[in-house]
Amino acid sequence: MHLLFIADPLHSFKIYKDTTFAMMREAYRRGHTLSVCEPQHITWQRGSRVSAQVLGITLTGDPTQWYEAQPLRRAELKDFDAVLMRKDPPFDSEYFYATHLLEQAERDGARVFNKPRALRDHPEKLAIMEFPEFIGPTLVTRDAQDIRRFHAEHQDIILKPLDGMGGMGIFRVGPDGLNLGSITETLNRHGAQSVMVQKFLPEIVDGDKRVLIIGGKPVPFCLARIPQGSEVRGNLAAGGKGVARPLSDRDWEIGNALGPVLQERGLLLAGVDVIGDCVTEINVTSPTCFQEIFDQTGCDVAKLFIDALELAISAGD
Repeated sequence: MHLLFIADPLHSFKIYKDTTFAMMREAYRRGHTLSVCEPQHITWQRGSRVSAQVLGITLTGDPTQWYEAQPLRRAELKDFDAVLMRKDPPFDSEYFYATHLLEQAERDGARVFNKPRALRDHPEKLAIMEFPEFIGPTLVTRDAQDIRRFHAEHQDIILKPLDGMGGMGIFRVGPDGLNLGSITETLNRHGAQSVMVQKFLPEIVDGDKRVLIIGGKPVPFCLARIPQGSEVRGNLAAGGKGVARPLSDRDWEIGNALGPVLQERGLLLAGVDVIGDCVTEINVTSPTCFQEIFDQTGCDVAKLFIDALELAISAGD
């Protein structure tokens, strides 16, 4: 098969932990052909199909110069066996536009994973609203008074922007309410922008667990991102320590409930974030943690993913 990965620049990859690289390595090991591009390389013109300037690559096994590139060429996306959208957040306007171009490519005959419409329909913070039985007390609002009432009820809260990633812009406000007004103004931009507010879950000390869902089924190990020192955020990008663990009974319950729903909508891969017993986010743009789980447990998540991808392609999904 010939796979096209839409991703961040190759020079930015940290291959010892990069999930997209793990996918590439497993696909290459199986004899599949690899090409890459970035979202800005995708174009459409009336009378033509969606195409991109793509770079064919071979993997060298050298951690320093890990790929060899072929000359750039223009190719129609429908000519690949699968197109994998692996661009990291933020989910900004350009990402949004890219999903529309990819949806047009689907109309041309391309097979895109995750499906572009599903990416648009599942903003990673707001997707949890559909599953209230699995989440803790949560508020989404622009209104500062709503936030004050929520704080008065729950005392210890987390505030975060809807378009953040890697723990960016997350604040905790305790029972004293210190700086709640200033934090609210910063995040909601004086009422111009919506904010997510959640009751603080003390189980964060045991980690913010990333439960991966592949082909509708939970991976049997999660990665608990554990905050370090006085930090409240477990995100690896914010200095959290990643510890792989078997799924708990509650994790299995969540994964088995959400997995078939996400798969039915065209989400071959999702990362469900769980603190304690509560889902806090559903990540669908470029879920990670493949290599950390493999390194610590031997569970080959990249193999599970390429298995699911090959099955989806053969089934015509």
